Amino acid sequence: MSHIDPERLALLALGESALSTDESEHLAQCAVCVDDLAALRHAALAGRASLDVGELETPPEVVWQRISAEVGLAAPVVEAAASAPVDRVLPAVRDVPLARHRRRVRWGAWALAAALVLVAGVGLGTWAALQRSSSSTEIAEALLAPFPTHDGAEGSATVQEQADGSLSLKVQLSAEPTPDTYREVWLITADASALVSLGVLDGTSATFAVPSGVDLRDYVLVDVSQEPVDGDPAHSGDSIVRGELTFL
Repeated sequence: MSHIDPERLALLALGESALSTDESEHLAQCAVCVDDLAALRHAALAGRASLDVGELETPPEVVWQRISAEVGLAAPVVEAAASAPVDRVLPAVRDVPLARHRRRVRWGAWALAAALVLVAGVGLGTWAALQRSSSSTEIAEALLAPFPTHDGAEGSATVQEQADGSLSLKVQLSAEPTPDTYREVWLITADASALVSLGVLDGTSATFAVPSGVDLRDYVLVDVSQEPVDGDPAHSGDSIVRGELTFL
């Protein structure tokens, strides 16, 4: 009875493919393939469980030598980065009993498939860890109401906290543009005694980095002003919208 190809078992273990009817019937009768599939799935789960990854280290040469021996490679593993060409020496041909040869080929293919499954699982775990490290959490929001001189304008603001603790403010504004002016985003204290400019709002939406020394518990007001092109960095006093942050 022929067995399921190790490469197919590797794909099944990774969840990249579904069992065919023939494969399901074969697994119902073949304990060897059932054991192989279970081992490959275990390797995949072990790799995917490696979410907390640090700096990856290059395995010692003896590890590659042992893998070569298990898979049945005749020559030692050479670093892929080696620039000099390597002479390939073909091993001498010798007679091997057919049954033993088949077992050796299947074991070599299975070992290679297991290595690929484990590497793929670790890769998925690394990707998940990187995704987790680059994720952000929304911690505050504000509805920006219009000032009387800008009736019909509206906006919103959200604060995102990154995994490293840094903060960013995303501002969205809907307002009719005025010629020869630009919009600037500000953080202002509740009593309007201090303010910090975050930058120019170019268009209807932008994200700004919140300076590390600015405490949003103090600078709770988000303001978008209309500024004349006069070179004066101070607030013009012409606010389009403003709103107070609510922490979630």
